[in-house]
Amino acid sequence: MNEQGEVVVDETPNWLVAVRAAEDKKATNIVVLDLREITSFTDFFVICTGSNPKQIQAISDEVQTRLKARREYASGIEGYEAGEWVLGDYLDLVVHVFNEKAREFFDLDRLWRDARIVEIPAE
Repeated sequence: MNEQGEVVVDETPNWLVAVRAAEDKKATNIVVLDLREITSFTDFFVICTGSNPKQIQAISDEVQTRLKARREYASGIEGYEAGEWVLGDYLDLVVHVFNEKAREFFDLDRLWRDARIVEIPAE
């Protein structure tokens, strides 16, 4: 509720919440892919890069914390312990946090090249 007692609905899309969380943990090379026209298993990918396992885990943790605050829960988190590629599946959103080597190897940007790249608005 705001100061006038009105209910305020946060219309920020989940992908943007994930992007802001990643930015706050200093993720680099953040890309958002809109997959709604080409697949049915999810709507968006957020793909980003961390420099080491601790940072990759911190990015993943921050995304998870912010989405939980919106009552959006991961149906699965994979790769967390190794910290080379952490995948968070939030059903309509999949967040990929890679180290440089894994990002280059899997090259999801190329693999999903038919997806529309979403412009990330400035804060």
